[in-house]
Amino acid sequence: MSQGPLMPKATAVWLVENTSLAFEQIADFCKLHPLEVKGIADGEVAAGIKGLDPITTGQLTRDEIEKAQKAPHYKLKPAVSKVKLPEVKRTTKGPRYTPLSRRQDRPNAILWLLRNHPELKDAQIIRLVGTTKSTIQQIRERTHWNSGSLQPLDPVTLGLTTQINLDFEVQKAAADRPAALAAEGGASLLPTEVSTQREPEPDEDDRRGGRDERLDADSVFAKLKGRHQDEDDDED
Repeated sequence: MSQGPLMPKATAVWLVENTSLAFEQIADFCKLHPLEVKGIADGEVAAGIKGLDPITTGQLTRDEIEKAQKAPHYKLKPAVSKVKLPEVKRTTKGPRYTPLSRRQDRPNAILWLLRNHPELKDAQIIRLVGTTKSTIQQIRERTHWNSGSLQPLDPVTLGLTTQINLDFEVQKAAADRPAALAAEGGASLLPTEVSTQREPEPDEDDRRGGRDERLDADSVFAKLKGRHQDEDDDED
């Protein structure tokens, strides 16, 4: 038996209260630690849990329990169910399921993703935290009903996704981003020969013109200075 019975702790509670099986036998059948079973017997573990009868649920037979009670090292064998349940096929379609206790943390996780990984697409955020496109849009535009109280929190720390899934989506978004940037800004880039071309040096006429302008300015200031000296001499 690779998996324990349904409601293993409740089953262990019933076996402790209604049989003389060893702790190791109950722990092996319920896939629990022997110390945990001992804690159940002492009332320290599973307090308040009502025992579940494995006989009425078809998980054990009474003969199997009696056989195990006579041999402390005997391992209980689960009863073979006569009803075959259809195999449940897992599907990856649709948003990721999020436990009810953690759904209130999703807006904070979405805000964290929008701020720290703006390259992520809405579909990728939906796969990571199990939200909807309208919620992402509301948080991005700050029209969410609780926008004033939202705080960016890492979805991995919140337990909404795994670090492996987050890294995969980020790397996927980063791989698509260079192509998009090249398509948007490629036309504005100048060729190398243009960007590295040296500016033309001024010709002889331009240099001469600048020198003549400087000489003309010097002569004007000299004339003004001489005029002021003549006025001062006349006043004396």
